[in-house]
Amino acid sequence: VEEIALLAQKIGANLIVFDRDISPSQVRNLESEIGIRVVDRTEVILDIFAQRARSQAGKLQVELAQLEYMLPRLRGRGREMSRLGAGIGTRGPGETKLETERRAIQRRIAQLQQQVNQLQAHRDRIRQQRQKQDIPVMALVGYTNAGKSTLLNVLTNADIYTADQLFATLDPTTRKLVITQPETQERRSLLLTDTVGFIHELPPPLMDAFRATLEEVIEADALLHVVDLSHPAWESHINSVQEILQEMPAIPEKSLIVFNKIDRVDKGTLAIIQQEYPQAVFISAIERLGLDTLKQKMLQLIDESVEAI
Repeated sequence: VEEIALLAQKIGANLIVFDRDISPSQVRNLESEIGIRVVDRTEVILDIFAQRARSQAGKLQVELAQLEYMLPRLRGRGREMSRLGAGIGTRGPGETKLETERRAIQRRIAQLQQQVNQLQAHRDRIRQQRQKQDIPVMALVGYTNAGKSTLLNVLTNADIYTADQLFATLDPTTRKLVITQPETQERRSLLLTDTVGFIHELPPPLMDAFRATLEEVIEADALLHVVDLSHPAWESHINSVQEILQEMPAIPEKSLIVFNKIDRVDKGTLAIIQQEYPQAVFISAIERLGLDTLKQKMLQLIDESVEAI
């Protein structure tokens, strides 16, 4: 802690971020020792989510996650903890400001939980309507910034917001994709759903708040796992996504790994990875490379998932 305090002073830092979750008491102790504001990994992620949320549903889920994170971290400071409501005609010392704030946050959490439940019910109805149409559904999953939204835009001519940044998309978006089989010229339809990007050790408050969004993954017939091959940690990204998927109650049996951004990888490296992952598809969504192969593999995947049922 002394080393951190000296280094922070040396470089003129005004914020210290721990790349792990730390308890409220640890935050308090560190701040009093170092004299600089301390935040943990979850708080940084929540802050990014808050900046990215555009839709009403996205903002709702982010606010719920922030309040659930904040509740155990409420703390009074100095005179702010002075007791309220005490005096003649009242029983006992009254409520502290901290307790009043805690109750207000708990009420707001209850309201937001109710709204998230309504959102969940609304999405359930939409999914049921889709199932009646008997159109197969594929969900795009992957580490944040792997290029899922760009791929959806390219395949379906959608206009989803994309950017080279973490968590650019917080809301699931579903678009129809029509694929023509080359041999028979038969036109097949499927629905493609973009989902929120995953991250290593996704914080529990986010898992809970975004359950309405993550259920799009559970309800799909098959998964396309999009991987940013140009990222130096792409292998750990695959593991992180698979760990999160394993924590979900039920996921589709059929999935396909789609390595994206191959235009940013040298040919030698690409050849080695193609040998390691012979069943995967290698594409560049932005350069429109490998998309025809991907579409045919998607049809195969849907046919396999139907046969499995």
